[in-house]
Amino acid sequence: MSIWFTEKQTDNFGITAKIKQTFVSERTDFQELQMVETEEWGNMLILDDMVMTTEKDEFVYHEMVAHVPLFTHPNPKNVLVVGGGDGGAIREVLKHQSVERVTLVDIDGKVIEYSKKYLPTIASGYNDKRVEVKVEDGFMYIADSKKAFDVIMVDSTEPVGPAVNLFTKGFYAAIHEALTDDGVFVAQTDNPWFKADLIKQAFHDVQEIFPVTRLYTANIPTYPSGLWTFTMGSKIHDPLKVKEERFFEMETKYFTPEIHFASFVLPKFVKDMTK
Repeated sequence: MSIWFTEKQTDNFGITAKIKQTFVSERTDFQELQMVETEEWGNMLILDDMVMTTEKDEFVYHEMVAHVPLFTHPNPKNVLVVGGGDGGAIREVLKHQSVERVTLVDIDGKVIEYSKKYLPTIASGYNDKRVEVKVEDGFMYIADSKKAFDVIMVDSTEPVGPAVNLFTKGFYAAIHEALTDDGVFVAQTDNPWFKADLIKQAFHDVQEIFPVTRLYTANIPTYPSGLWTFTMGSKIHDPLKVKEERFFEMETKYFTPEIHFASFVLPKFVKDMTK
């Protein structure tokens, strides 16, 4: 008998994957966590019945959440990742030699523990001496940080459970305070097909706080609709004005200098969400 997992993306639509085996299925202190092996996507992390990452397509999300802001900032040295316990964002951040320290703050230590065990190619950066891990509330950690970080990445789940506060205007204001005077931040802001209101609200909240606000997209097949958005807020630096010489060669599967700029070219219905 075949076992299938279905993420219900609306009451009337879902995406389904065939499961080979289940490694972990437990209720942590914060959320329902499953780690499974799928036939199509390799090992998959699921939180509260939502796909967080898979071995096969994870590179798209992690490269785009990391490299776009890191190339936007001219000299990122101190980087913060809020959420992102699977370690993929850290792995990509570490490809930038200017980075002297990257701090990961995730409220759920079980995500980190099981990612190291079952997603080793994603969680490969945890042993780097530049990495500091804090298992605590990212919202509170940001609130206590003042002008500490050059780049902040909010690598959160959707706005449910422990991630609810990470989609508020107050949080974006706290991020502004936690960034250096020329700091840059980015947050994943879901998909435009089913979460248009969330994108509109997030974009306009960020826009009220940051002088430079941009929306960009990437194609991630195991996320709802496959079209995913990221919202960037910057105190000074514009991702559309990055100098060509800023880019350097590194191992990627999705991100290129051309993709950096092209990702900001939005379909009209998505662009309309920024008005």
